[in-house]
Amino acid sequence: MDDINLHYRFLNWRRRIRDVRAVRFQERYKRMLKNGDTLSYQGNSDEVGCYVAPRPLSKGNCYFEVTIMDTGVRGTIAVGLVPQFYKLDHQPGWLPQSIAYHADDGKLYNGNPVGQQFGPKCNRSDRIGCGIYCDTIEAGLTTVFFTKNGKEVGSVVVPVAAEGLFPAIGMHSLGEEVRLDLQAEWDMEEDDSVMMVDSHEDDWGRLYDIRVTGTLLQYVGKGKSILDVGQAQARQPLSTRCHYFEVEIVDAGEKCYIALGLARRDYPKNRHPGWSRGSVAYHADDGKIFHGSGVGEPFGPRCIEGDIMGCGIMFPRDYILDGEDDIDEWDPLEVLPRQGEGRIQNVLYLNDEELEEEEEGDELDQEHDGRKVMVFFTRNGKLMGRREVVVPPGGFYPTVGMLSSGEKVKVDLHPLSG
Repeated sequence: MDDINLHYRFLNWRRRIRDVRAVRFQERYKRMLKNGDTLSYQGNSDEVGCYVAPRPLSKGNCYFEVTIMDTGVRGTIAVGLVPQFYKLDHQPGWLPQSIAYHADDGKLYNGNPVGQQFGPKCNRSDRIGCGIYCDTIEAGLTTVFFTKNGKEVGSVVVPVAAEGLFPAIGMHSLGEEVRLDLQAEWDMEEDDSVMMVDSHEDDWGRLYDIRVTGTLLQYVGKGKSILDVGQAQARQPLSTRCHYFEVEIVDAGEKCYIALGLARRDYPKNRHPGWSRGSVAYHADDGKIFHGSGVGEPFGPRCIEGDIMGCGIMFPRDYILDGEDDIDEWDPLEVLPRQGEGRIQNVLYLNDEELEEEEEGDELDQEHDGRKVMVFFTRNGKLMGRREVVVPPGGFYPTVGMLSSGEKVKVDLHPLSG
């Protein structure tokens, strides 16, 4: 009889274990409507809605993605990882042992309701990915990384609970909707190989806190202070053969601290072009021109995502740059605007009357012997203005500066010559 009772107890124990496992691997959500792979917010915007996936990330399934279908009223969508029994009335990342990338402000919340600037904001149609590097799991820690539209935004080391880290999505305003793909794949090695094939790194003599992918430059610095300037400087200076280049703002990032201009070859690597001697630049965030000084002057409109900024030199007819003696004669062409907003008359050469109308260069440049040229800037194919400057020894090199998270630009160093 005792054996029979023991047998029934064993069966009940196994049944309870199965029940616990069933509960453990159930997806959990609150104030969310789930329809297939689609999640939509169903609260009143006073309360957080949260979804937690049924299984944690693992070596065989270490990445997932969320596509924003609708940002709703505020776009307060969070994507990240949480412990198994996370409170569903809190955004992922707000409570201990959770981490999340928030679409509305681009901040990373790591077990704290106060976030830190991390990456660009995300909008409708953007894909936010989250994964773990399984080979980094060591002593209860792992590296969690986030992506936007297939490109890594950043990573951070976090503790891992015994049950693992579960994919989670949070929402907090009416109309928010996402599509969830828990089986998404992101192959970093394949992505790196593509970057190697398409890389234009040979075009650049200097890259500091800026990553090159084809013609795309991306800021990868800290973006905490003015000491964190990222800089890309072309390998070749502008010349009478190639006197103009353009930059398209692909992503304005957090602050759009993007500067386009010219600088001497030995220009400080952590200084925005225009801030120090031997440089001049048009800054997108405030529309000012900086000419060898940290204080800018009003110059043109601010530039935003989608704008194309250009910079060139109006060389005098008899101008010869060091090393340019054997360059063939070059027929003046037109700067072709990219957005159909009219055309810029070629300004490669200026006559003396036009030079007399321009402002004098700053006093610092006047102290140095050197050939004067007229530097000009454009925005979306329209001439914004000109500034007379002294060419430093060796010439002026196309230089791009960036200073806030998420900034990306596409560069065309040869828009005239093709």
